[in-house]
Amino acid sequence: MRRAWCAIVLALLGCSKTAADEAVQAVVNVRIATVTAQPFVETVGAIGTVAGRAGHVASLTSPAPARVVRVLVSVGQHVGGGTPLVELDQTPFVAATRTAEAALAAAERTYERTRRLVEQGISPRKDLDQATADLERARGDAANARRQQEFAVIRSPISGVVTRVGATLGATADPSVVLVEIADPNALDIMFNVTPTQAGQVQRGAKVTLSAGQSSAGEPLGVGTVVDVGGIVDTLSRGVTLRAQAPTTRRPLRIGETVFGEIIAMVRAQAIVVPIEALVPEGEEFKVFVVDAAGTARARVVEVGGKTDKVAEITKGLTVGERIVTYGAYGIEDSAKVVPIAANAKP
Repeated sequence: MRRAWCAIVLALLGCSKTAADEAVQAVVNVRIATVTAQPFVETVGAIGTVAGRAGHVASLTSPAPARVVRVLVSVGQHVGGGTPLVELDQTPFVAATRTAEAALAAAERTYERTRRLVEQGISPRKDLDQATADLERARGDAANARRQQEFAVIRSPISGVVTRVGATLGATADPSVVLVEIADPNALDIMFNVTPTQAGQVQRGAKVTLSAGQSSAGEPLGVGTVVDVGGIVDTLSRGVTLRAQAPTTRRPLRIGETVFGEIIAMVRAQAIVVPIEALVPEGEEFKVFVVDAAGTARARVVEVGGKTDKVAEITKGLTVGERIVTYGAYGIEDSAKVVPIAANAKP
């Protein structure tokens, strides 16, 4: 009788252990996908800034040291060609013009007197040559002084948007300091900063999908084109500048606006591509769980090529037709039994 009870207890323990093992092995809420070959587009994601295009930006300075008496514009303001931007104190310019004109009048008198003396044979020819040179110099100085007086009212040479105002009311403007900067809003570039490695993957003419903000989740703006890949590494950012243009966008771009770009680096017609959620990091490598005919998930290390935010290219470790775990890959162990759920079912 005792032996019979022991046999029953052992049988019950064995059943419980088997059931527990199966419970541990069984995994629910797992989705499975079949590996296929399909086109893979490798992209480079980068954050860029909208800037005025070279040759379409005017940086205006004072023609000479002078005090700023009026600032007529502000940053972001639209201005037309010839619009007054900054007024400088006229006093030093007027004085310089009067001095230059007086010198010109004296040079003209000297020239006429010397010419008569040379014609009469009283003075040598070289005196007339010198008087002629002095007259031309005085004419140039007078023209330059009048021009500087005109520039005492700084006007916009182009139609555009004010992107910078460095003029301060009452301060002395130095000719080396930009007072106002104007950019043409119809001629803009998008400047992206990428690593040297990424720059080596991108070619001129590559298409760029543009989104507002700092990620691809921002407002869609349209598609642009890479027109130049920088040939140097910036000493501060240690990055390379990519310049893109987008002649048509869903809305006008604004100078200084932050834009995210998905830049096409390479397109492979036939590649093994898996959902990004199927990849499980393992040290510096990645693994996936391959499901066999018996429903057992086997861990397998794979080599990953390019990646996007949704899929990854597998260059080694998988073949077309194999089944892999996608959703739920992080929650299973090697050799676990998996139970697939419908693709449209909620986890």
